[in-house]
Amino acid sequence: MASSLTCAGVIWAFLSFLCAAASCVGFFMPYWLLGSQLEKSVSFGTFRRCSYPVRDESRQMTVMVEQCGRYASFQAIPSAEWRICTVVTGLGCGLLLLVALTALMGCCVSELISRTVGRVAGGIQFLGGKCSCAQGMGM
Repeated sequence: MASSLTCAGVIWAFLSFLCAAASCVGFFMPYWLLGSQLEKSVSFGTFRRCSYPVRDESRQMTVMVEQCGRYASFQAIPSAEWRICTVVTGLGCGLLLLVALTALMGCCVSELISRTVGRVAGGIQFLGGKCSCAQGMGM
């Protein structure tokens, strides 16, 4: 198995993959905000939610749906800020995963990653990390 990476490059590739995987898992999990509503535990993320209130028109009251699921549409996400956060975080996770998988392929294929490609990939990874972290800064 030939590699175009140095020892530091191999470590970078595996750490990049672990970080990208953690970012993607965090993006898809609905546990960003935890709380309670109508005496039930609730949680939600940018596009997923667990235990949410709905209006029951037959009984004319609000009831809690105790299951996890996505919002029915992009417009159903509660606010414009959350919609922006969903798009930016998704793009950041995509960039991080793209660079990480390319770096892992560089561990197996010789002459895949040159010094210039490594620098560009590091820049893309930095941009992806900034996009993923933007949601945590009150975007």
